[in-house]
Amino acid sequence: MSQFKVIMPKLGESIQEATITKWFVKEGDTVEEDDNLFEVATDKVDSEIPSPVDGVISKILHPVDAVLPVGEVLAIIITDGEGAENEEQEEIAEPENNIKLSEENIKTESTRFYSPLVKSIARQENISAEELETIPGSGINGRVQKKDILNYLENKGSKQSDTPVSQPKMERPPVSIGKTDQIIEMDRVRKMIADHMVLSKQVSPHVTSVVEADVTNLVFWREKNKNQFQQKYGEKLTYMHVFTEAVAQALAEFPLLNSSVDGSKIILKKDINIGIAVAKPDGNLIVPVIRNAEQKNLVGITKELNRLADAARNNKLSPDEIQGGTFTITNFGTFRNLIGTPIINQPQVAILATGSIEKKPAVMETPTGDAIVIRHKMFLSLSYDHRIIDGALGGAFLRRIADLLEEFKIDRTL
Repeated sequence: MSQFKVIMPKLGESIQEATITKWFVKEGDTVEEDDNLFEVATDKVDSEIPSPVDGVISKILHPVDAVLPVGEVLAIIITDGEGAENEEQEEIAEPENNIKLSEENIKTESTRFYSPLVKSIARQENISAEELETIPGSGINGRVQKKDILNYLENKGSKQSDTPVSQPKMERPPVSIGKTDQIIEMDRVRKMIADHMVLSKQVSPHVTSVVEADVTNLVFWREKNKNQFQQKYGEKLTYMHVFTEAVAQALAEFPLLNSSVDGSKIILKKDINIGIAVAKPDGNLIVPVIRNAEQKNLVGITKELNRLADAARNNKLSPDEIQGGTFTITNFGTFRNLIGTPIINQPQVAILATGSIEKKPAVMETPTGDAIVIRHKMFLSLSYDHRIIDGALGGAFLRRIADLLEEFKIDRTL
């Protein structure tokens, strides 16, 4: 008889921890290799983890909703075979840091995730649930990490001798519920999106600039070439592919828009990784990332975006495919909206919204004088972090994107 340790797998290069969202087995169950053991969540991606061996579930060490680091032992499987990869003969005790989330821990109605270590530090330092909620987090979706709470405690200690300043307390207004009202509980993804949006508005002072672009040449070119493009490359060509190409070029020319803010430091990102907001069948949004977009031509961007969008709609994205974005595009035009003011996807510093393309009368100069003609136009709106991007820079960047679309060559070859 051998014991096999089931550990939290490394789900992506940048993933350091994950949340157990479901156990498919219980202690005493017999499992075969490749049977699903549990489901974990990282940011907005859920992954089912299969059993690597045949055996019997001897012990489950962590409950649903536990947030655990990569490599943490989650369960023990008793196997009949010899030579299991991580065979251990000694009895394995439950880890000391396996703090139950619903018992002697910090109790809060918050939807923010806190690791057992962070909660242990908070309890030892007498940090209340309300105070913990105010600590800015540097992890995924603003998650508070060990360094965040230690920095908070250090700064708090250095300010104890300062004259206290009264701060207004932010409280949610009371909500009345009528007898005929329906209550719908947010699912896990919607809670995470909600937290991320609130965090973004708290962290970044948002400013939005808007331009109207004449994309008539682009519309005519796509109508003329979309069928040939699909026949030649096997891919459907949409306007979003061209928008992404233009944004990648503009980001290369305006590197400050491709950055993040860390306290008083500005981190310029070398790679241009553009996230594209995609609606999932459940109504939630997810943002897969096209990496090194400035290095790809229109065909390359089209193939990659179509692949990612299809994977997103079928819940097949890997954790790495939604990580590392440096700029985001969201397409309001999909819903026939003209304009919007999007919220920045932290820790990025800007996000572009594209509106629907409509025919409009416009005045154009001709050799015989001005004439009113029908043109295809759209609004582009850019929300940016006013801590480091002022109106002049944000406006110039947005204008550059519009110029690239307006200057699209109608005779461009495939």
